[in-house]
Amino acid sequence: MMIIGEKINGTRKQVGAAIRERDAALIEKLAREQVEAGAQYLDVNAGTEPEREADDLVWLVQVVQQAVEVPLCLDSPNATTLKLAITAVDRQPMINSISGEPERLEQVLPLVADHQCPVIVLALDDNGIPKTVDERLNIIDRLVNATRESGISDEKLYIDPLIMAISTADDAGIVACETMRRVRQQYPDAHITGGLSNMSFGSPMRKCINQAFLVLAIEAGMDAAIMDPLAPGMVPLLLAAEAVLGRDRFCNQYNRAFRAGKLDLV
Repeated sequence: MMIIGEKINGTRKQVGAAIRERDAALIEKLAREQVEAGAQYLDVNAGTEPEREADDLVWLVQVVQQAVEVPLCLDSPNATTLKLAITAVDRQPMINSISGEPERLEQVLPLVADHQCPVIVLALDDNGIPKTVDERLNIIDRLVNATRESGISDEKLYIDPLIMAISTADDAGIVACETMRRVRQQYPDAHITGGLSNMSFGSPMRKCINQAFLVLAIEAGMDAAIMDPLAPGMVPLLLAAEAVLGRDRFCNQYNRAFRAGKLDLV
């Protein structure tokens, strides 16, 4: 399972303040902590007003790259911002994201194709987030056809079924997991990702829901979680689930984590 660290996001109060004040120390600390906890990519999202987002995202990229050596996931709905940010990266980034929204697809897909970047593919279009598995698969099918036509291999796709909160939709977990299973069957070379903590939004004791959903999502086919690797119990459960499902040869990763004292579930 690849972990994409989610904490460098300007919509978080502390991070937003650090961006405004150009507090590089805080951003560097978040970057180092996530990588030390197991993140292999770091999502960087300025989350600021359109007129300043590009400058803010480029600053974030530069600061994070001074602190760690993992590749970045450039997160913005704005193609112009992504074009500027991609010129500042030292390593090939992931792009977050394309969707079935025509304007977004038209503007971002050529950027992905030109740089042959991994890309997150969202199961939504200009009608919003579909309620059913079939509707989500229809959008994913169209997007996979578009990426293939643009010369992007399925191995570079990180398909996000869109994880919704169970506090507002009882079947959110079922729909997300079934969409993952269908994607895994239809596109075995593609990856499956998603924002794990979305599932628990609006619920008490969010970590319990996040932990339960993580295990279910791994069984359904998820192999690249967008998550907080510092959240108690998440990485140990991830490693244990992969070992139980036979995805950790001879339990090597699990055993290494145990010897390093990283299996605390508190």
